[in-house]
Amino acid sequence: MNFLDRNEFNFKPSQKVIDAIKSFDPETLCFYTRIYDEGKKSIVSVRLSEIYNVPEEQVLLGYGGEDILKNAVHYYLMKGDNKTILIPEYSWWYYNRIAGECGGHFEMYPLHELDDTFAYDVDEVIEYTNRIHPRMLLLASPNNPTGNCLTPEEIGKIMENIPADTMVLIDEAYASFISTDTHYIAPLVNKYSNLIISRTLSKFYGLPGLRFGFGFMGKGHDNFLSYANKYLGYNRFTEAVAIAALESDEHYRKVAEDMKWDRQLFKKELSSLPGFKVYKSVANFILIKYPTAIKERLQKALAAKQYKIKFMGDKGLEDCLRITLGTREQIQVVVDTIKSIALG
Repeated sequence: MNFLDRNEFNFKPSQKVIDAIKSFDPETLCFYTRIYDEGKKSIVSVRLSEIYNVPEEQVLLGYGGEDILKNAVHYYLMKGDNKTILIPEYSWWYYNRIAGECGGHFEMYPLHELDDTFAYDVDEVIEYTNRIHPRMLLLASPNNPTGNCLTPEEIGKIMENIPADTMVLIDEAYASFISTDTHYIAPLVNKYSNLIISRTLSKFYGLPGLRFGFGFMGKGHDNFLSYANKYLGYNRFTEAVAIAALESDEHYRKVAEDMKWDRQLFKKELSSLPGFKVYKSVANFILIKYPTAIKERLQKALAAKQYKIKFMGDKGLEDCLRITLGTREQIQVVVDTIKSIALG
């Protein structure tokens, strides 16, 4: 089966990752990490501190990016009377679920469809946040499933113009597909104590099965760090593989570059079909509007070829497909199948 429905990785891991797995000494697992004796969380948090120029104590680690999101939302919504989180209108269903798990509730601010893209209205986000004054504001950049992002300048403008006691949680799971520039992270988390940025090895680094997330946050949150950190350290096998992945940027950047071909093919082959619109994306997936009259036939045709894509059911996106960007061979099959049904 070709899985193009959950934004996973249809390419090969880097050679460094493969070598780290093959050379891992199982006896390492017989002992807890000793780096905690030095006041550090993990060899990975130390390496991330070096890569992103953020103090190690402000580095977050988790069981995937979702763990960081869940810990943050649960912790801050359970403290005090303000249990509201603001989330984007078209976004990952998991955001509102984790708010509900801890007795919180969510309100939505709009994302706007502009020609062939979706976009945040930064001034509107600021207005909503000041008017509602939530305990947390969630921003997703790039946003799943719409594929649009915020610039560092836009993030800075939002941070500068909202209440200082609103925790801002930015889900950057797909951010490495945008560019190699991460220099904006350290200044932001050093300036704003109410900021958390969450990332992961699941998307750009292609290791969703490893379940390793990381992030960065502003200063002065010792109680949250105590809540989120693992006293006896982290999975030592995972640490070894994670380090190898972080040292393999060239391999994964090449994969990200190859995905441009996928986007161009979707745009070229499907944009002119009646009832279709291909939205711009800076992530490892693409959102496509399609005529829902062909839904059942398209599902059957893809299933016959052993392919799965995401038929959206979210309110306002019921006429959309979200397709994970895969190999050229996979994407060609998907495009040809869609065209055969649409034109049949």
